[in-house]
Amino acid sequence: MSSSDAVRGPAHSARRTAATSGARPRVPPSRVDELYPDSGGEVRPSDSASNAPHRRNASGSHKAGSSQRILRDRRLDRTNITINDSVQIRTRSPAKPPVFDGPSEWLPVSRENVEDTRRETDHISPKAERKVLPLWAPSATIIAHTTAPLAGRVSFPTLSSLLPEAMEPPPLKQLSADAQESAILDDLLFAFMGYEGQYVRFSNSYDPTVEKERLAGPVFEILLGLDPSLQDLSTTMLKMATHYIAVEAFVEVQSREEFGMVNHALCASIRKLLKDYLVLVAQLEHQLATNASFTLHVLHLHILPTSHMLSQLYTLAQEMLRKNSLLEEDLDSFDDLDDVDNILEQLREGGELAPGGMSKKICKGGNVLRLLSERLSFMSGDPASRDLLQGLLRDSSKPYTAMLNEWLHHGGIKDPHSEFLIKEQKSIRRDRLEEDYTDEYWEKRYTIRENDVPPQLEGVKDKVLLAGKYLNVVRECGGVDISTEVRDVPKSFDDPRFLHNVNSAYAHANSSLLNLLLTTHALPARLHSMKHYFFLDRSDFFSYFLYLSNSELKKQVKDVNVGKLQSLLDLVLRQPGSVAAQDPFKEDVKIHMNDQYLTKFLMGVVSVRGFDQDGNDESHRMHLAPSVTEDDNKMTGFEALEFKYTVPFPLSLVISSKTVVRYQILFRYLLSMRHLEGLLVSSWEDHNKVMTWTHKSGNHKLEMWKRRAWTLRARMLNFVQQFTYYCTSEVIEPNWQNLMAKVNGNRNDGSGAPTGEQQVNRTVDELMEDHVDFLDTCLKECMLMNSKLLRIHAKLMSCCTFFAVNTSSFSRTLCSADASLAGSPGALAYLATRYPSSRYPIPDHLKSFDPDGLNKMTELLDKYEENFNRHLGLLLDALDYYAATETVALSRLCAQLSMASDKGAGEDGRQHGF
Repeated sequence: MSSSDAVRGPAHSARRTAATSGARPRVPPSRVDELYPDSGGEVRPSDSASNAPHRRNASGSHKAGSSQRILRDRRLDRTNITINDSVQIRTRSPAKPPVFDGPSEWLPVSRENVEDTRRETDHISPKAERKVLPLWAPSATIIAHTTAPLAGRVSFPTLSSLLPEAMEPPPLKQLSADAQESAILDDLLFAFMGYEGQYVRFSNSYDPTVEKERLAGPVFEILLGLDPSLQDLSTTMLKMATHYIAVEAFVEVQSREEFGMVNHALCASIRKLLKDYLVLVAQLEHQLATNASFTLHVLHLHILPTSHMLSQLYTLAQEMLRKNSLLEEDLDSFDDLDDVDNILEQLREGGELAPGGMSKKICKGGNVLRLLSERLSFMSGDPASRDLLQGLLRDSSKPYTAMLNEWLHHGGIKDPHSEFLIKEQKSIRRDRLEEDYTDEYWEKRYTIRENDVPPQLEGVKDKVLLAGKYLNVVRECGGVDISTEVRDVPKSFDDPRFLHNVNSAYAHANSSLLNLLLTTHALPARLHSMKHYFFLDRSDFFSYFLYLSNSELKKQVKDVNVGKLQSLLDLVLRQPGSVAAQDPFKEDVKIHMNDQYLTKFLMGVVSVRGFDQDGNDESHRMHLAPSVTEDDNKMTGFEALEFKYTVPFPLSLVISSKTVVRYQILFRYLLSMRHLEGLLVSSWEDHNKVMTWTHKSGNHKLEMWKRRAWTLRARMLNFVQQFTYYCTSEVIEPNWQNLMAKVNGNRNDGSGAPTGEQQVNRTVDELMEDHVDFLDTCLKECMLMNSKLLRIHAKLMSCCTFFAVNTSSFSRTLCSADASLAGSPGALAYLATRYPSSRYPIPDHLKSFDPDGLNKMTELLDKYEENFNRHLGLLLDALDYYAATETVALSRLCAQLSMASDKGAGEDGRQHGF
């Protein structure tokens, strides 16, 4: 036993052992004076050889013991042995009131031992009165297991506030200054380890069983009577004890499973620091026991660096706990119930809709690293704090960097606690792409958690996302072996190769996927195939298909036999000598009938939603499942016909369902103009072959009416042909060439690079954007994205269609309007071809001359001319305006259509009396 322990007595050793093992509070050895007033406040064992003199006693001076005092000490020592033996032998004796025996702890003893002790000590203090104290039996229990593997499971020691009054230590004001310092030094060491001392205790409001109070840290109070100088210094040092207890509770809470691997790594790093802290406390205790010059000021100097370290840890812990809403309720957290996406995500993960379960936010993953980085930046002027935070950031970033390397080099996510910056939507699987080749797999399966991105990855977060997405596609297609382990990668954020690792992984993943798309899956050949089918490029097969299916496509859309049309298309595509016969992708083309007018659909898209606005798929759903009205049921097969095109994965990432919708819109637009051109050509054939048009009438007004009809038909045909030429040759073809140059990696972007040089910086996302931009440019320059131009063009097309369809009606009316043809055998023979069935005989008014027939036809033709001229003039004015303000390419169309505009043709005819 050391000299310091000899002065403090056996109770001191017992107290220290009890404090470190979570035992009950201690009984002060100073109460020896109450039982032995002439002992001088100290009791020594009989073995004087093992007891060196202490540096100070309660009064600050050493005392020499006489032979009589030694005899009394021996008797006291014998008494201790007798008491201990009685305790060991009579373990089953009923509980007795404990009797204080020298400097040892209060223990239950038998009546006989009490009498023996009284007889042996009567000669020392005959008038001393033994006090029988109340029973004090604190106990410890086992705490329920939590998900924190290293959390303590022993219940907290009983508070000193529950100590019986008879066991309280003597007041500090009764002790000398040296005795106060000695007592406070001893208590401070216990407080540094998280326990109460004799004079240093928790405040009455502190309850260690409440987690929130432990996380905030207790407030220590010193009993009244301490010297002011010692009081100030002790109060300053007790802050470190408060910080230690709070940080220790923080480590136990943040080590739970739900806080994620980054928090676990942070707690492991803090736990190492706390271990060093406890080593320091043990060293200080050794100094107190062996160094006679160890004072309160020396203790304060020793703990200054550690106190600063714990203060930084405490500040960091409190900030993280506030973000986790563990210190105080977050009143704004209930607003998160309005976030439908977060609610659905938590429900998928097994969460509950209760406000308490849905509103709690956990600071984990990237948020922890962001908080550490911000603290590091804020404390960069303090070298000690900077080194501490750098170490914490290095250790806590290691599991995050491991997840990052797994994503960058293998395309996998090992994120059981949802703390990585990339979020995986596991409900979106590749097997669904076989039925619906949408780009949802690409856009929504992997997304960025914008609020959980560490500042170190803020500038390269898009590259991180794309690198893993690219590798996922390559892995699922088996294009490149990425299962090999990648070595020599950075392990933490402070590695100088950190950003280089991200950039190199992104470049490798991008080149692998580009090679997979362009070579293995032949993306350029696939795009050329789509151009043949949707843009009617080299469309000899399509002309033959329209010829074969003309009778079927004239029907209303509800009466069209889609199976028959598909059989005719398959027959045409396999026709020897056709361009499509050599196409390896012709099996992917299918017939589909859309139930909505093209103009109506485009007006809804342009006026209300727009394409892909805010990532909205409304236009895509409207096109695939449109709302059908009664007017839509009157559509013909020509107006509803479109192609469906099946694209396999991974080409469906570039040729997605949204891009196919754009292809279908352009196809229906070109088909409508081609069909109208065919109707006007049929009118031209009637005008040149039918007898009623070729007959030279003696009526001059009738002949001039025919010329006006021929002129209007020619102008309409010229308008349609010029429009078709503009859309195909001046919009689609130039933009197509630019797209293919980008796909093949050859580009002249004006940067000085020669045409044909390979673009090494090309990415798959740039390729996808180029493809969408090509289609959007075609739609815009073809006037399909401007509601005003779209309405005017639709009215012009309707006017031309009605005129072409009514040509046969004009041919029949001419039989009765011409006096020389009415009732003639030739006219009757022509009418017989128009009414071949007996069910529909030739009307009587067509067999005889009708003098009002010419006036009716003139009035009807005037309406056609007026309608066509007015809307063509409006179109030219609108083209001039939008060519100057929005799309320059419309100026070429305006110049070409001016040829079809004959503003004075109708007026010239009227000036001549027609």
